[in-house]
Amino acid sequence: MNDTIKGTLFAFLAYASYAGSDAFIKASGEHFTIFQIGFFITLFSSIPIILGRPATEKWGEALKISNPIQVHARGISALLGGICAIFAFTNLPLAEAYALIFLIPTFVTILSVVFLKESVGWRRWSAVALGFVGILFIVRPGFQEIKLAHLAGIGCAFFGAISIATMRSISGKEKRITILSVIFLYNLVFYTIAMLATFQSIDHTLLLVLAAGGVLSGFGHLSILRATSLAPANRVAPTQYSQIIWAVIIGIIIFNEYPDKFTYIGIAIVGASGILIFMREEAKGNKRIHINRFRNRL
Repeated sequence: MNDTIKGTLFAFLAYASYAGSDAFIKASGEHFTIFQIGFFITLFSSIPIILGRPATEKWGEALKISNPIQVHARGISALLGGICAIFAFTNLPLAEAYALIFLIPTFVTILSVVFLKESVGWRRWSAVALGFVGILFIVRPGFQEIKLAHLAGIGCAFFGAISIATMRSISGKEKRITILSVIFLYNLVFYTIAMLATFQSIDHTLLLVLAAGGVLSGFGHLSILRATSLAPANRVAPTQYSQIIWAVIIGIIIFNEYPDKFTYIGIAIVGASGILIFMREEAKGNKRIHINRFRNRL
């Protein structure tokens, strides 16, 4: 088995782990506040990440930041994206939440034009428009109630795009341990304060659900790093859309969620939009193709 195949399999494993983590988040929504969920996911996701620290990077150098504005923007956007994601997962069908969050490539394109001054042709703009058409099929304004959770899903996509845009601007300029430490500290401090302010009793059995969710998130992070070290971007990036398939399967089997035909159409359109954007970036020789080497949220 060559490295490209190994890397692709690691990528599929990573995104299956992420989907499993999000399913555990959803399952805990009826029993914990979103701040308790965020706290424990952050805490337990750090275990695999700490164990996977690169041997060439030292903890004493974790907070030696060369680009403070971008690194802190990355930390804040990851925190806000995580809050939005938890709210969306705990209040929407899993597949529906994923479809909204997968607007990330659409927002990345828009932010790249506005802040990174990248040139975008009519094909990529068409793919952006297609993504928003897909969301209309999913949300169907005027035909069903637009919930705050829908806006949270779109918010997660927006903050995820900010995370990617900031990562593009500091690619190769900051240590991995620095970026992850800042994200971890922002999450830990905020969720600790918010959790104590809205504290609810904790069922220790259900706590294992969040522990599993956090560990799976951390394991997914290590898997995607392994994938990107073995396989090229054009093999790894498309595998992230396997999360939507997992979301549909998990939603049906575990949560008894059956998307209607309009939701399926919307999911397909959003997925096609993201893939088209990726293909246009690759065709233009963009070396900064969007891959979640660092998840947009813990």
